[in-house]
Amino acid sequence: MVKQVPDTATERKLSSDDNTLDRAASDGVINELDEYAIEEALLLKEKHGGEVTILTMGPDQATDSIRKALSMGADKAVHVVDDALHGSDALQTAYALSQALRKVGFDLVVLGSESTDARTGVVGAALAEYLGAPQLTLAGKVDVDGSAIKVQRQTDYGYDVVEAQLPAVVSVVEKINEPRYPSFKLIMQAKKKPVEKLAVADAEIDAAKVGLANAGTETLDFAAAPPRAAGTIVKDEGDGGVKAADFLTEKKFV
Repeated sequence: MVKQVPDTATERKLSSDDNTLDRAASDGVINELDEYAIEEALLLKEKHGGEVTILTMGPDQATDSIRKALSMGADKAVHVVDDALHGSDALQTAYALSQALRKVGFDLVVLGSESTDARTGVVGAALAEYLGAPQLTLAGKVDVDGSAIKVQRQTDYGYDVVEAQLPAVVSVVEKINEPRYPSFKLIMQAKKKPVEKLAVADAEIDAAKVGLANAGTETLDFAAAPPRAAGTIVKDEGDGGVKAADFLTEKKFV
């Protein structure tokens, strides 16, 4: 599963019209963590067979990210695209994607643990809930044996081993693998791979459950970040340590 997000190397902006992300203000790229998900899906395919289908929800410009994912080696793609989806929040996105997955069918859903724009980290779990499927989140290693799946879930103290039965939803962390670079041959082949477009009606998505007007969360206001202020210089006249400590205390760093 792939999400197109603004390039983190460029300035990201919100639209003053409806307080949503202004996608035209910066270049769109594949969400970095989703590249690890694509790679893991390809590795599983190489080991167990089957096919890898890219699924994304987004505006027409998300086609660029779909083609990039296909050039990595995925077999085909499904693009959920409809003006009615504009402004959908994380839970609405998970609902819409779950409807699309029911439409196209799946054995294993692999996605990144979060996106670099919203950073909610909840879509994987919400998607599993909507699908009624086991969720195996923050996976640093994935093993599939027949209909059984086992992951090492990353934790603060190491990892937990989590097991479930397919179909299931897995979200991965960046240390799970090293995404491959598309070869020229695969880039050319990607141009001919099928991309199915699904509108809200096609995926049997209830329009009353998606879109900005029906979102459970909203951005009330926003402002540009203020310019960085000049730094504070502490001149050591025998009491530099005290001055530094007072400054840190004033800023509530200590």
